[in-house]
Amino acid sequence: MVFESLSDKLQNTLAKLRGKGRLSEKDLDLAMREVRLALLEADVNFKVVKDFVKKVKERSLGAEVMESLTPGQQVIKIVNDELTKLMGEKEAKIDYSKKPTVILMSGLQGAGKTTTSAKLAQLMKKSGKRPLLVACDVYRPAAIKQLQVVGEQVDVPVFSMGDKISPVDISKAALEHAKRNGNDVVLIDTAGRLHIDENLMSELKSIAYETNPSEILLVLDAMTGQDAVNVAEAFDKELKLSGVILTKLDGDARGGAALSIRAVTDVPIKFITTGEKLDQIESFHPDRMSSRILGMGDVLSLIEKAQEHVDEKKAMELEKKLRTQTFTFDDFLDQMEQMKNMGPLEDILAMIPGMNNKALKNIKIDEKEFVKVEAIIKSMTKEERIKPEIIDISRRKRIAQGSGTSPVDVNKLLKQFKDLRKMMKQFGKMSKSPKMGRFKMPFSF
Repeated sequence: MVFESLSDKLQNTLAKLRGKGRLSEKDLDLAMREVRLALLEADVNFKVVKDFVKKVKERSLGAEVMESLTPGQQVIKIVNDELTKLMGEKEAKIDYSKKPTVILMSGLQGAGKTTTSAKLAQLMKKSGKRPLLVACDVYRPAAIKQLQVVGEQVDVPVFSMGDKISPVDISKAALEHAKRNGNDVVLIDTAGRLHIDENLMSELKSIAYETNPSEILLVLDAMTGQDAVNVAEAFDKELKLSGVILTKLDGDARGGAALSIRAVTDVPIKFITTGEKLDQIESFHPDRMSSRILGMGDVLSLIEKAQEHVDEKKAMELEKKLRTQTFTFDDFLDQMEQMKNMGPLEDILAMIPGMNNKALKNIKIDEKEFVKVEAIIKSMTKEERIKPEIIDISRRKRIAQGSGTSPVDVNKLLKQFKDLRKMMKQFGKMSKSPKMGRFKMPFSF
């Protein structure tokens, strides 16, 4: 889970304040000490931590808290507000005013720049843009081939002139190519280095001078913490960055980079990536991230994920099947696929309000169980999936053998499916009740 370590500590600290009818300055000092330690342990910049704690304490000592009937809740609200401000307050969007929109991707080697370029191109394509990826890393072995491979995977064209032409000339030629072919976004994947050096910066400045980019984005590995902030400072000083993309946020239990970058550099985080899959990139929303860190959920992101990955037509068909008790194992399998496409189940559950880290730890999520269920269903015949009641002892043995499971596992799934149908039958009765009005059936499990 994103920022698990920091999230745990902050949630535990603030939970102690939640139920208090009155708050003394001593209570507040103790809580702020724990908040300070949590942020420092998360590798948040020392000055950022100092300013953050000072602002929270000043606001918490004001009348809005001390005279409140729920002072603990007010302090939590203040922490949430200040965390949101720290990370940039509002979503920072891409500037598409120039045609074509040129986006210069920069960063050190190993931050995931090439893959992130493809992820960003796919995200833009989904929103109706016609992006072009440009291979300007002529130094790293197989860098051009890597961009071509990921470009093909996201179905976005890649402009390349090989590794014998200068990156400046390639970028200029790519811009002309984009104008001729109607590409409205040009994403330039540049070379990285293991460290910041004069040659790297000189080349990036030359490309920027020739292409006049709308955006200069820095790709940073979130797991490097304070080092990422130092890199952002150095790049911004030379290039005047318009935004940052934080990669590998799913592996960052601390959160130091995300909580420090905006405050230290005044450069907004525009996107985050949360996995290796090419669709695992999203716009960065400071308010939503703050809520997730404090265990308050993230309903808007949950809705957006559902809208993106759940087929509305299939959802309506499923509702009808549930009402008429014609829900089959094929439908069950389809629902599992749609849920898996939304991302890891822990991340989905973490977006539900009230589902804090403590609650999540009480829910044991074994992804292997999903694989087992899928194997069992796929080992059934078409008739068995539609009419599971025909599955007798010999059929159960055959299904278990075909799925690499045991008859006990098959029995367990059949019972769960039977119980699910029974529950749906009850929902169907409730929906007909005049007191209930039109009851909306759930579309996923």
